[in-house]
Amino acid sequence: MTPAPSWRKPVGAFAIIALILIWCVGVASLSATVGQWPVLVQLVFYVFTGIVWILPLKPVLRWMETGRWRLPPRDQM
Repeated sequence: MTPAPSWRKPVGAFAIIALILIWCVGVASLSATVGQWPVLVQLVFYVFTGIVWILPLKPVLRWMETGRWRLPPRDQM
């Protein structure tokens, strides 16, 4: 018998897409300001913002799989 599909996976997928869209709009809205910076500073900014959006994904993915936002304490594992 296969378990019933969880509603968390589609909700989590939409949350991830929304996170990416909000992040892109936020970074793009700064482009006029960032465009005035030296090229190497722009490079650092865009590399940083291109990586940082990944950080909130781990708890969302964990919630999608387990229903919990955080890992249980080590003594309960």
